[in-house]
Amino acid sequence: MNQKQLDQMKNADGFIAALDQSGGSTPKALALYGIPEDQYDTNEQMFDLVHEMRTRIITSPAFDSNRIIGAILFEHTMDREIDGLYTGDYLADEKGVVPFLKIDKGLAEEENGVQLMKPIDDLDDKLKRANERHIFGTKERSVIKEANEKGIKDVVDQQFEIGQKVVDAGLVPIIEPEVDINSPEKEKCEELLKAEIQKHLDSLNQDDLVMIKLTIPTVSNMYKELIEHPNVVRVVALSGGYETNDANEKLKENNNLIASFSRALTQDLNVSQTDEAFNETLGKAVDSIYQASIT
Repeated sequence: MNQKQLDQMKNADGFIAALDQSGGSTPKALALYGIPEDQYDTNEQMFDLVHEMRTRIITSPAFDSNRIIGAILFEHTMDREIDGLYTGDYLADEKGVVPFLKIDKGLAEEENGVQLMKPIDDLDDKLKRANERHIFGTKERSVIKEANEKGIKDVVDQQFEIGQKVVDAGLVPIIEPEVDINSPEKEKCEELLKAEIQKHLDSLNQDDLVMIKLTIPTVSNMYKELIEHPNVVRVVALSGGYETNDANEKLKENNNLIASFSRALTQDLNVSQTDEAFNETLGKAVDSIYQASIT
């Protein structure tokens, strides 16, 4: 593990950029960027276009380590290059931004009010390649929709089981049990989720380090104890579908909870913007999310 990167993730002001839309969510990300589905025919063309979008974001002067401390990549992005360097190396060496890899394969069908992760049958290979590509950590997402005790326990059990394999591979997992912002039982879900996470954190070995990515809670500072736990490097928040301004305002109410936003970071970017307009738009989003992350 890179000690400098660990110190940055633990202590630096800023937020994590989530640039990890996968095969299922890439068409939405491209459409939001102004590239509809009729402009490409194959998955390869789609991934070429989204890599161009991500390259434009990452190489922008607005994307810098003064405000962005980490970035989460999709597997295709990790395996591609920016200016002759693998994306993770470009982020670390040229931008001073810590690279993470999304390792889940999407969500299983809903059961007991939750969606577990689909099996990650190539996990060992992914972790090996992540190490070869100088990736610092991983991210793995499941979703909670109802305050179902068994479902929430199953989600957290699975997250920490995968997380332990990541830790054993020398990487830092971002454990992400998202609570659906539209759940009518959102607050109750968060109470059950917090209790389950605390149990698992308390059973970790002293040197096992994890990060946690959670929906911005209904009750401000709900996750204070998780943020302060000795095994937790950082707790970060997903935007969960909230518009940028809403996400930022809710985030500001939570001390030491920092953003790991995807849509809220990129929603106003467009392929047709001049570089000047693109960089200015990205800069405004970066600054607003940064300001919300340093409360």
